Amino acid sequence: MDLARQRETVRRLREFLPERSVLWAEEDTRPYECDGLTAYRAVPMVVALPESEEEVRRILRTCSEGGVPVVPRGAGTGLSGGALPLGNGVLLSMAKFMRIVRLDPRARVAVVQPGVRNAAISEAAAAFGLYYAPDPSSQIACTIGGNVSENSGGVHCLKYGLTVHNVLRVRGFTVDGEPLEIGAESLDSPGYDLLALAIGSEGMLMVVTEVTVRLLPKPDCARVVLASFDDVQTAGDAVAAVISAGIIPAGLEMMDRAATRAVEQFVGAGYDLEAAALLLCESDGTSAEVEHEVERMERVLRSAGATRIAVSRDEAERLRFWSGRKAAFPAVGRISPDYYCMDGTIPRRRLGEVLRFIGELEKKYGLRCPNVFHAGDGNLHPLILFDANDPEQLARTEQFAAEVLEKCVEVGGTITGEHGVGVEKINQMCTQFRSQELEAFLAVKAAFDPTGLLNPGKAVPTLARCAEYGRMRVHGGALPHPELPRF
Repeated sequence: MDLARQRETVRRLREFLPERSVLWAEEDTRPYECDGLTAYRAVPMVVALPESEEEVRRILRTCSEGGVPVVPRGAGTGLSGGALPLGNGVLLSMAKFMRIVRLDPRARVAVVQPGVRNAAISEAAAAFGLYYAPDPSSQIACTIGGNVSENSGGVHCLKYGLTVHNVLRVRGFTVDGEPLEIGAESLDSPGYDLLALAIGSEGMLMVVTEVTVRLLPKPDCARVVLASFDDVQTAGDAVAAVISAGIIPAGLEMMDRAATRAVEQFVGAGYDLEAAALLLCESDGTSAEVEHEVERMERVLRSAGATRIAVSRDEAERLRFWSGRKAAFPAVGRISPDYYCMDGTIPRRRLGEVLRFIGELEKKYGLRCPNVFHAGDGNLHPLILFDANDPEQLARTEQFAAEVLEKCVEVGGTITGEHGVGVEKINQMCTQFRSQELEAFLAVKAAFDPTGLLNPGKAVPTLARCAEYGRMRVHGGALPHPELPRF
């Protein structure tokens, strides 16, 4: 670390920030060394914790003038290394922006700061019979600012959409401290649709300080159909059968036997432990609508090969059925020292094929891999189990993961569904996109951030990096991530 650069940055930030809001000693900055992707860590040079939009603006302007990189961070629950700090830069934590600015039940919108937890929005809106639809598994901890950066989804995204479908407006600043407001509370806003560009941009284009979200009426009734299958391929085909029957479930999730056994030990959700795969299909709406749709779901699932079906009888049982899926990640953490949570998306009709491929990779690399995923939209979350204390296991895990992502591209899918690219999947961006497309992405980045100081080195690889990755693949190697320390 350049100590002179650190001292100068701290001095300039403390000209307008209180001492408590500028951290520089290693014992204070080390807690920020990684996000949910713990395989890569770097201690930031300085951590800034602003409490107002004016402080955010001045931090960005100060860093821009000094040529200091800035990495925005929310709750740190991201799984792709999008909030991985830089040893020569400022980590800009938005943790103190925790206020719900306005909740308008008549307009069905909420204006919130980026540090507000996802679940807290629905908790505040519940008094008015409303809720915020996107529900990532980490919703009790993840923040809306991070959801905007990664375009997060959740178990109900099939029917209600991702973050991009539920956010109306974002406000914030560019890297040089210029104010920027995109979108509006109305159905449309003038000019290009920059809102869809900003959402999912992984902190590379702007720092968000306020978000306006759409609220929905809470359904009168919801029930879950829990279906067992004796074959993963059959379960995958059943997903396609439900959709082709014209049914759009509120949630449609799938878990294989390894995952269900892990979560059953953890939460006791009442899952069939002999089934090769389980489907959770939720219906919501009025009582009459739900009753009719559940009957249709049962018919389709039985015809598609379900060996056992259970339907939630009340709200408590519905929540119990979902508890296993929601707790899948911590449950797997109990049976392995570490796990690598993947995120790729494939056409639904290829589910069985890709799951068989993952099974082959388990044998090839000698690693276990339970599978949980948003089956309705083909968003896979394989959980590769390994021990990070063994560098060789970590290397095999990364090779395993790379093959899964590249298989997703091969079958017509994409390398991410809701976790973002960050540093985790930057090599696979070279596989998914041609050089002309990457040049266009880099041009968009430059239009917002011409100096390249905002979250540099993430999400979009340089063409030189892709050329090197291509050479390494030809010779059977894998290009390591860019100079990121491991533990």
